[in-house]
Amino acid sequence: MIRKLASLLCFGLVAATSHAAEGIDAEAFFAASFTGLDGQKVAMEQFRGRPLVVNFWARWCAPCREEIPELVKLRAEQAADGIEVIGVAIEEIDKREAVEAFAATYAINYPVVLAARDGVPLMKALGNAQAGLPFTVYIGRDGRPLGSKMGLVRRADLEASAQMLLK
Repeated sequence: MIRKLASLLCFGLVAATSHAAEGIDAEAFFAASFTGLDGQKVAMEQFRGRPLVVNFWARWCAPCREEIPELVKLRAEQAADGIEVIGVAIEEIDKREAVEAFAATYAINYPVVLAARDGVPLMKALGNAQAGLPFTVYIGRDGRPLGSKMGLVRRADLEASAQMLLK
């Protein structure tokens, strides 16, 4: 069962596609609250007004693990320009310590929250009908969605998104 779910959620590995902003409900993102790695609630509303790269991932997703170092580099290079990367782990709250250890191992330098059961509905609201992983959404400083990518984000994808976010 878990392997079947994992293969369905990692659908993005097979079909990496970029999408325009149509069908992305950015307000659903800003309305959400998740649990941070410190166990405290984190309201996504606090990120409004910043250009955002919102990355949905899971520890067991191979393409997710592959793209994390690129997201770490993007955050390090673009934080001064205001771009924020947010990692939304599709993990249950009782896995918080395991996700925290994973984040330390991968030297994740951006906020990570645990979406638990709310992650899949949010991904769907953000235009990911298949609820596949990894999934990345780009939201402009004005709160409007700029696009999304289902599947592994590569350096070139992130460089292009950074230019788009900083316009």
